[in-house]
Amino acid sequence: MYAIVEIAGKQFKVKPGMVLNVPTLDIEPGKPVGVERVLAFSDGKDFKVGTPVLDDVQVDATVVEHGKDRKIIVFKKKRRKGYKRKRGHRQGFTTIKVADMKPGQAPKPKKAAEPKKAEAEKAAAKPKPATKAKTTAKPKTEAKKPAPKKAAPQKTTAAKKPAAKKPAAKKPAAKAAPKKDETGE
Repeated sequence: MYAIVEIAGKQFKVKPGMVLNVPTLDIEPGKPVGVERVLAFSDGKDFKVGTPVLDDVQVDATVVEHGKDRKIIVFKKKRRKGYKRKRGHRQGFTTIKVADMKPGQAPKPKKAAEPKKAEAEKAAAKPKPATKAKTTAKPKTEAKKPAPKKAAPQKTTAAKKPAAKKPAAKKPAAKAAPKKDETGE
């Protein structure tokens, strides 16, 4: 029997009796952990997948301890610039122990949610005080004016003027070759 649960934004595969490290939770050691998001559950025969969560599966877990993970070194360097930074970091975690999984049971009703509903109903039943009447403004139905067209850039006198074309030189007419006599002279 196992379940896929989401705790503090990360997903874990848990089994009864399992001890695991999760991101730091603000719960004292020895107190129960409320695992509200059960994404999938398998009892060995059936496999159920939630859309997105299963409401009829309950996972009970308790906080064992809080701690810090091993140190990791964060080293930054930019070559040929004389820039080096070395920092260490230890990520916090919470160790929890999964006690039991109960399939097919509805989650416990939340008592804190009921007073909020009752307050909302009371607020809806009370008439709201009259507020200052709003003047109805004319809805903006005017279409946006098109942007003015930009004029084509004009040529300035300082710009180079194209060179005037020279008239094509007249080719001299080809001289007619003297006619030769039939005699060849």
